[in-house]
Amino acid sequence: MSIPTCLHQPVCPSADSPDREAARTVASHQEQGWSLLCNAVLVFDDTGDLLPDGQIIPPHRPPVTAQVAIAA
Repeated sequence: MSIPTCLHQPVCPSADSPDREAARTVASHQEQGWSLLCNAVLVFDDTGDLLPDGQIIPPHRPPVTAQVAIAA
């Protein structure tokens, strides 16, 4: 269970919630490739997350689908 850190209304999702990345950004370091959300989750540009308890969520980009053009 996460400690509530969000003071927004409505309250942002907690760090252990499936929609944790919907929380508001409180600090962003684009040059370093990460942002801190108000629920204390670090979100990285590669779509991985670091939760406040130290748990690592691996990158979860949508799968890339190859499109092949066929010449007629």
